[in-house]
Amino acid sequence: SAAVGVRGKDVVVLGVERRATAKLQDPRTQRKLVGVDDHIAVAFAGLQADARVVVDKTRIECQSHRLTVEDAPTVDYVARYVGKLQQRYTQTGG
Repeated sequence: SAAVGVRGKDVVVLGVERRATAKLQDPRTQRKLVGVDDHIAVAFAGLQADARVVVDKTRIECQSHRLTVEDAPTVDYVARYVGKLQQRYTQTGG
């Protein structure tokens, strides 16, 4: 699967490829574009189970940031968190 993001001056557009679903699979469960906060969305390619773990941890971090700082997390903050999380998985192997 593929995910594409295009950045403009005041807008970001995310797009994902939607593949055909198996007969026994509910098409509503295939989400490749998900929101992690009120103003932040994530598009992913690859295995949904792996992405779901990262998205869930990112949502928790966004909620924790709101409770601690009493302000919405910035896109830069969330991007750095996801990058550190992925690097941690890369170095520890899971």
